[in-house]
Amino acid sequence: MSKTILKIEGMTCDHCVRSVQTALASVPGVEKAEVSLSQKQAVVTHEGLLNLVAAQKAVEVEGYQAGPV
Repeated sequence: MSKTILKIEGMTCDHCVRSVQTALASVPGVEKAEVSLSQKQAVVTHEGLLNLVAAQKAVEVEGYQAGPV
């Protein structure tokens, strides 16, 4: 398993955190996503290489911005 940290922008509440977690979990290869509102980031556990474009697009569909730290 590998981990990738993503910076997440636009989150303001726990609902936002759940939306980002669900979005990232839907990306193929992602085992889990731990999202922190206070740190404005997500730690994504995945197999192989994370498809960063797919992860960013999944988060953007929910109305937030994601990018590498």
